[in-house]
Amino acid sequence: MGETDSMKMLPWQRRRFREREARGEAAAGRVWYGLARGGIAGLALLAAMPVARAQTPSPLAEWQYNGGEMLRGIFMPEIPRWQVVAGGAMAAQPLYDGSARTHIEPGVSFDMRYRDIAFASLGEGLGINLIHEKMYRAGVAISYDLGRKESADRVHLNGLGNVNFAPEAKVFGDVVLSRDFPVVLRANVRRQLGATNGWIGDLGAYMPLPGSSQTFQWFAGPSTTLADDTYMQRYFGVGVAQSRRSGLRRFNASGGFKSVGFGLSANYFFTDHWFVSGQAALTRLVGSAARSPITQAKTGVSAGLSMNYMF
Repeated sequence: MGETDSMKMLPWQRRRFREREARGEAAAGRVWYGLARGGIAGLALLAAMPVARAQTPSPLAEWQYNGGEMLRGIFMPEIPRWQVVAGGAMAAQPLYDGSARTHIEPGVSFDMRYRDIAFASLGEGLGINLIHEKMYRAGVAISYDLGRKESADRVHLNGLGNVNFAPEAKVFGDVVLSRDFPVVLRANVRRQLGATNGWIGDLGAYMPLPGSSQTFQWFAGPSTTLADDTYMQRYFGVGVAQSRRSGLRRFNASGGFKSVGFGLSANYFFTDHWFVSGQAALTRLVGSAARSPITQAKTGVSAGLSMNYMF
């Protein structure tokens, strides 16, 4: 109902209409605040995904590392100067990309942010937002890849050698389509400094789902990962010497799409500081990653649960 229609009401009708309108706006504000706060909570579990011995920090969708930060900038009236989240978690994930074995391990969470400028996180690494506007941002970071140990699976990795730990230089960016339809698009490109010395990148999108409130929030979205020939050959290729030692057929892996996936995140606040988070992701290897003789399972499922405290 517009202002013209409201002017035709009797005085007591106008008062009730405006009271209902104010209550609606306040409720909407609480929901959007909850979504922004839930996004911060979502960061905690991603940081808490255990440091598995043969897996990168987490096989969850890349957007989930950063879920909610853009919404925080849009819907929170003021971004805190410091935001720190810490806690403990339990997660289940494939032992390594393409493994049929599931690895379950406890972990810790830690995520610290200074305004919307800088962050230090077990999930995202150490980074700076060089551009930080309400509807878009871009920056640089140092993240890491834990690699893959041959000893983690002697049956399937024997003779392939180790893929060593390596830091990664990362460039990333986020864009929110609109305030009324808050779909967030995210992309990053990473260069490994050692190990494979290859390039890898992710494209993803996510949005809050109906039913979110001040105390409960959930988000969902798809993602895809691409990598160059160098990266793919080191993780999924089998050279002459490796074939002789392992008994696997020779395989030359090519660059392109590595995987596609879909992720879901949910957070529930018991108090203003204590909350529980849950994350799940379904990932499907494609291209050379799916055809590699190293791969035993093309589809992998990851899930985690954490209890955290927001300072």
